[in-house]
Amino acid sequence: MKKFRKVLDGLTTSSPVNPCGSPACGSAAGTPSTAPTPRELEIQETLMSEHFQICKTVRHGFPYQPTALAFDPVQKILAIGTRSGGVRLLGRPGVDCHCQHESGAAVLQLQFLINEGALVTACADDTLHLWNLRQRRPAILHSLKFNRERITFCHLPFQSKWLYVGTERGNTHIVNIESFILSGYVIMWNKAIELSTKTHPGPVVHLSDSPKDEGKLLIGFESGTIVMWDLRAKRSDFRIYYDEAIHSVSWHHEGRQFMCSHSDGSLSMWNLRNTAKPFQVTFPHGKTQRDGRKESCKPILKVEYKTSRNSSEAFVVFSGGLSYDKAGRRPTLTIMHGKAITVLEMDYPIVDFLVLCETPYLNEVQEPYAVVVLLEKDFVVVDLTQSNFPIFENAYPMDIHESPVTCTAYFADCPPDIIPVVYSIGAKHKKTGYSHKEWPVSGGTWTVGSQTYPEIIITGHADGSIKFWDATAITLQMLYKLKTSKVFEKPKSGDMGRSAELVEEDPYAIQMISWCPQSRIFCVVGISAHVIMYRFSKHDANTSITSLEVRLQCEMEDVISPSDTENTPCFSDPSGLSPQPQPPSPRSNMPDSVRDSIPCLKVKDRMIRMPPGYQAELVVQLLWVDGEPPQQITSLDLNSAYGLLALGNCNGLVVVDYLQKTILLCMSTLELYGSADPFQRLTRSPRKNRQSTSDFCMRGLSNFYSDSKKRIRTSYQSLTELSDNQVSLDLERSKSPTSDHVNGHCTSPTSQPCPTGRARVPGGPEGPRLARRGPGRPPFRKAQSAACMEVSLPVSSLTEESRENSFSRSRSSSVSSIDRETKEAVTTLQFVESYGCKSDTLPTPCLWVGTSLGLVLIIPMSIPTDEQERQEDPVTVAPTGTVLMLKGSVLRFAFLDCGGALINSPYEVWRDQHAPDDPDRPRKRKLVNFSSSSSQEASGDGHLAVVCSERQAKVFFMPSQACLYVHNITESSFVLRADVVSVCNSVCLACFCANGHIMTLSLPSLRPLLDVSYLPLTDMRIARTFCFTNGGQALYLCSPTEIQRITYSQEICDNLQEMLGELFTPIETPEAQNRGFLKGFFGGNAQTFDREELFGEAAAGKASRSLAQHIPGQGRMEGMKAAAGGVVGELARARIALDERGQRLGELEERTALMMTSAESFSKHAHELMLKCKDKKWYQF
Repeated sequence: MKKFRKVLDGLTTSSPVNPCGSPACGSAAGTPSTAPTPRELEIQETLMSEHFQICKTVRHGFPYQPTALAFDPVQKILAIGTRSGGVRLLGRPGVDCHCQHESGAAVLQLQFLINEGALVTACADDTLHLWNLRQRRPAILHSLKFNRERITFCHLPFQSKWLYVGTERGNTHIVNIESFILSGYVIMWNKAIELSTKTHPGPVVHLSDSPKDEGKLLIGFESGTIVMWDLRAKRSDFRIYYDEAIHSVSWHHEGRQFMCSHSDGSLSMWNLRNTAKPFQVTFPHGKTQRDGRKESCKPILKVEYKTSRNSSEAFVVFSGGLSYDKAGRRPTLTIMHGKAITVLEMDYPIVDFLVLCETPYLNEVQEPYAVVVLLEKDFVVVDLTQSNFPIFENAYPMDIHESPVTCTAYFADCPPDIIPVVYSIGAKHKKTGYSHKEWPVSGGTWTVGSQTYPEIIITGHADGSIKFWDATAITLQMLYKLKTSKVFEKPKSGDMGRSAELVEEDPYAIQMISWCPQSRIFCVVGISAHVIMYRFSKHDANTSITSLEVRLQCEMEDVISPSDTENTPCFSDPSGLSPQPQPPSPRSNMPDSVRDSIPCLKVKDRMIRMPPGYQAELVVQLLWVDGEPPQQITSLDLNSAYGLLALGNCNGLVVVDYLQKTILLCMSTLELYGSADPFQRLTRSPRKNRQSTSDFCMRGLSNFYSDSKKRIRTSYQSLTELSDNQVSLDLERSKSPTSDHVNGHCTSPTSQPCPTGRARVPGGPEGPRLARRGPGRPPFRKAQSAACMEVSLPVSSLTEESRENSFSRSRSSSVSSIDRETKEAVTTLQFVESYGCKSDTLPTPCLWVGTSLGLVLIIPMSIPTDEQERQEDPVTVAPTGTVLMLKGSVLRFAFLDCGGALINSPYEVWRDQHAPDDPDRPRKRKLVNFSSSSSQEASGDGHLAVVCSERQAKVFFMPSQACLYVHNITESSFVLRADVVSVCNSVCLACFCANGHIMTLSLPSLRPLLDVSYLPLTDMRIARTFCFTNGGQALYLCSPTEIQRITYSQEICDNLQEMLGELFTPIETPEAQNRGFLKGFFGGNAQTFDREELFGEAAAGKASRSLAQHIPGQGRMEGMKAAAGGVVGELARARIALDERGQRLGELEERTALMMTSAESFSKHAHELMLKCKDKKWYQF
């Protein structure tokens, strides 16, 4: 193979050279002799490896697959646990922290040490963890692993250091929170129930101490058994045996009665004076039938029973309990206050809820003021202080996943005026009807750091919506929402078939985003092969939308392919293309003439009133050709200074003049090369069927891929599905007609064709969905940024042998015709001031085009400079045939002047086209052109072009097109995302590879600065949404509902502690209410209960070592550092205590002085009285 590549190099270098360029200039790995040496450029590179470090900064969005909820009523901090072992801690806006258990086990329950800055988590691997929250990055101090029993429920009394742990066997263990060691005191299930009971009571589902007496522990078992255990006497006070299973228990604050929720949808009330039967049983949602029986209801999973001073009626809040006959109803939360019953319908199933109360003491009137409801995909807070129970406006960005995220864009260091302007427009469309009270989760402290600059994140969604987010500092706030579907007519029932063949549920799904913050022009690419261009205006407008329809077709002679016999292994078996034979499409009975030259969607052709904000101006749509749908758009670029828009796919390139609303260029990739085509193109053999051709036309291909690697692809559905389950992921992958499957991994969108083999056929309900796809349905993909995600995978020796056989059977000496079944897709585009030919002396407007075969084309353009001429005279686009070559699909272009500074593309300064006319200030186009003239004088004419592909990065000197530097980024993997970014007042090339490595290379020398294995590519979503931005920051979608922001800058890592919020703030614990003499006398001896005497080692002994294993947390040292680092917090608490003590001492001193004065006065009066009465006899009184 190496010898063959040398032969290829010889062929390419000896190919004809035209006056404007040669493919030879980029084919050699070394530096051409005519090129200037790096020393002649004298570029001083300032970036060093010390400037880079990978670190997670903050996570935004809704916690994916939540499982548990907890709240600290004093600190006002909320905690949410997830199925993947994550814990999200939320306070006031800006206080947002994500923690992760290394085991990845689901979080079953959360317990705050109220006002202590600590949190206990119980996980599905039967491990308890103690987290220290007194540091900005919480860490685990202790862990306790149960070996023989499974944890089912935990309870930590307020101001206690002893944690009660219930298990699946029905036993209750007690853990010392300080040392995280088991006590020898154990409540065995067989001692808790009567000896005559013949059945096991089941797992412990509830534990709570009596508000009346802390020495009494109420234990609830799943079977319906309830035991009141006397901790001092080590025996049960009473036992309750109920017929229905128990789900939860809630006490009345006086401790005389409690309420239980059951599996039959009932609520039972029990009084401690008579535990033989409940004194009240209600079915809140169960109606009485004719025969007198209650209709069957769903279980009430949780109930909370809270009292209020202002009302004699208590609040009863519960989830579930609806009757089974109401099948279509959504999940509900019911609030009962006296006779009033309010049912709140939720959009998603309820995971958990908490009633927030004013006091942390269970034996006081609770005063509930809000209900926090955790749903499967949402987070709601209900205001209980108002009769209509309005919800609070969410202070956190919990609706990122309102529609599945399909693409992201990250812009740092934006113009400072863009965020207030966009926010002012978006604020007009906000929903109303929210509660006017302050957001109740208000704990922690956060201040904006000193090093902040405007940042914007843009997310594209499956329903065609676009969301703009203010990401300044570490916060995320919704700015503006744009719905692209409003541009199109709603499809009628008869027209659904046409779009259904291309996309099923989401015809408006966003595939790519292009935004110019300076000109405020915004472009989106949709999955239905359409591009929409928007302009920003502060005024509403009545206007029509211009629609351009493009017939972009690739002739069969353009296809690079081996002989027909080599196609047989891949296409002889229909299952290699599609999991099932596909039935005729809904419109397949129409003749080809009807299905030719029509778009997938219909643009509104009437005058439309557009509100202020982004207003659609132009829609470009690719058309059906000969009965086949248009291929997906794989690249897009827009330049506001030129007034041009370029888009490309696997068929070719389109250039649009959006000022004159005309199409300037529509050519196949082969036509762009002219005589400079470096490949030997073969005439395509007659295709066997249209399905095969349409399928392989979408397959991109990397150059020089290793023969020992196998690649498989995935489709759009697997990218937007809200599931991380591997089985469902595999099923979704099998939906693509061009999917191939090996071990559940997937590969590059530009991967080589598969050897003989069958795709896995999913079973179940997915069959009909697969069958609905029409012939030639292209998958949702984006070649250059891997909307089709990749993982390299070693193959078996049999697979290698088959590939070698395929290689040996090739009938062409050119590598371009070996193992390639593809059209050449346009993978990246960029407008820039550059040199179209070697002979050029001045830079001119050019379009750089990168393809999936690793080729770079430079297309110069002639654009009128006068504004009037620009509106009338045509723009000339003339492909010159200039070709540069790299290994792998081209991903990114960037341009540097001869001093090493980044050359930005020219742009037009924003102007509001719909603003009222001002005769004194006529609106004219104001262009900003970044010329490198200053550096040209010092370093000579020309500039540097940085080109990055899936495998390689090269730096060319323009206009000579000489290759100055080459760096092979990876051999065993490939680059998914590459960006040239500004870091520390310099620039570098940042890359994210399929093997999870993040790399940075210096520019222009391409010297490696950072190579860290950060994140193994376990999820396709990560590669699809990963993007870098300036300032050393990046982001990706870490779950279907969450955005993870990271930094690769050492400076940001050093300052991260200042940027994060403080979870714990020193707050004085509220004092308990004075119980009064009578309540204290008749209310039991709860105040004298000492748990240390009962549970300590001296009284209870040591627990069995085999029962649980203590594991020192990794955060112990960090915790000690935090304790040392948190000295400021401790000192603040001590200072507060000293101030309070000084205040009390001052008050005491004043009282003492008053008493002394009063005593002196009393002494004086007593002395006077004594002198007066001294000489009197007894009978004189």
